[in-house]
Amino acid sequence: MAGIEFDRATRGDLAHLLRDYLKRECDAEIGGMDAEFLLDFITEKLGPRFYNQGLRDAAVALAKRMDVLSEALEELERPEPRD
Repeated sequence: MAGIEFDRATRGDLAHLLRDYLKRECDAEIGGMDAEFLLDFITEKLGPRFYNQGLRDAAVALAKRMDVLSEALEELERPEPRD
């Protein structure tokens, strides 16, 4: 499976968010390249965990919807005649 990738504009936006966060919360200034290296690290090391949790959450939500759908289908069943 391929790694998590972002287009150029999204990478720029995310790097900018990291720079702003570090400045605001840690009083640390980093350059654009450092922000992109940090983004690469987060994407590679943390991204898959967030992605996998999102998949698990989606699977649970889908299973709940399928249960509702299954119940609705059962309600549509008609009694079968006996011989």
